[in-house]
Amino acid sequence: MAQSWLAKRTKALETSLIEQIFNLAATLEDKIDLSIGQPHFDVPQPIKEAACQAIAAGRNRYSQSEGIDELRCRLREKIRQEYLGDDREVMITCGSNGALTLSMLALIDPGDQVILFDPWFVVYDPLVRMVGGEPVYVDTYPSFRIDPDRVARAITPRTKMIIVNSPNNPTGVVAAEEEVRGLAELALQRGVLILSDEIYRDFCFGVPFSSPGQFNPYTLVVGGFSKTYGMPGWRLGYAHGPRSIIEQMIKVQQYTFVCPPHPLQWAALTALDTDVSQLIVETRRKCDAVVEGLAGYYEFVRPTGAFYAFLRVPWGTGSEFARYALQRYKLLVIPGRVFSNRDTHFRIAFTVDDRTLEEGIRVLRELAISPPST
Repeated sequence: MAQSWLAKRTKALETSLIEQIFNLAATLEDKIDLSIGQPHFDVPQPIKEAACQAIAAGRNRYSQSEGIDELRCRLREKIRQEYLGDDREVMITCGSNGALTLSMLALIDPGDQVILFDPWFVVYDPLVRMVGGEPVYVDTYPSFRIDPDRVARAITPRTKMIIVNSPNNPTGVVAAEEEVRGLAELALQRGVLILSDEIYRDFCFGVPFSSPGQFNPYTLVVGGFSKTYGMPGWRLGYAHGPRSIIEQMIKVQQYTFVCPPHPLQWAALTALDTDVSQLIVETRRKCDAVVEGLAGYYEFVRPTGAFYAFLRVPWGTGSEFARYALQRYKLLVIPGRVFSNRDTHFRIAFTVDDRTLEEGIRVLRELAISPPST
C-alpha cells in the first residue's frame, strides 16, 4: 500500500551506488578503500576550537537563512576581487550539494534542458531529473576536455543551464583557461546560464584555476569548505552569482534547509584565515604516487586537480572490474557508469593514508596483469 503513495520522481531514481559502497565499506574488515572522495586530513585544530567556542557561546539557534553577515562579507570581499558582476551576491548553504539543490529548485522548470559533460559528478543528473528537467549530455572522452563547438551543437531553445565542474570529479582534469573562456562566451552569446561547481578549486596541481565567472558575469558559482578544510561532515557551502538568482535561492532555502549550521559558520571565519597549503601539497604527492605507480598499467589522463584518477579498465566493463576487485581483493573503487553513459572506466580516490594507497596501487597493478580466468 505504501508504494502507491510514492511520488513518480522517486521511481526514476536509483539509490546512489556510491552510498551503497560507502555503507559496505563500513562493514568490511581489512578493506582497501579507494572509493569515497573525502580529504585524508582532519579539520585543522584552530577551526575545531572556533566551532567549540561558538557552541559554548550559545550560537546554536537559527542564523539568517542566507548565512551570518560576517561570513558573507568575508566571502564577498574575495569574490569581488576575482569574479565579474557588479551585483554579485553570496549566500551560505548546507554544503555544496545544498547549493546545487537550491539552484535546481530556483532555476529549472519541467522541460528545461541542462547540459552535462560526460562524465559528470554523480548528483547532477538526478537533481536535474528530480525537478523535471532534461539532462543533455556532451561527451568529453577520451581527453575529458571541454569543446565549446560540441556544446554549441547541443544547445536548443529549451536549454536553460550548462553545468561545469573544474577541477573535475571524477576525472581529476582541470579545465584550461581557453576552454573556460570559450564556454563562458558561448553561454553569454546564447543566453544560457552557467553553473560552475568549484568545490575543488584549491586543489590544482601545477596548473592555474580558471572560472567561467571570470569571463561571464551571469555565472552562478557553487563552492564550499568541505574539501579544503577537511570537514565534509560539517555540511557548509556557499553560492554566489547575480543578485536576482541568489535572492530566489535564499527564498527556497527558507522553506527547505532553513539555514546553514549556525556555530559552524563562525568556525568558517577561522577557516578563511587558516593556511592549508601544506595539506594541498600532501594531496598532490598522493596524486603523483598514483600516476607513477599506475603508468604503463592503465590508460588514464593524468589528474591535475581534485582527489581522483579515472582509469580505463584493462578488461571487462567498469562494473565487472569493480565487482571482481571487491570480491578478490576487498578493493573498493567506483565503476564509471556511476558518472557516465559509458562503463569503460573506474574512479579511485587517492586521498587516503599512505599505507592504504600503496596497497591499492599494488592490487591495481595485479588486477591489470592478471584478469579473472573465464
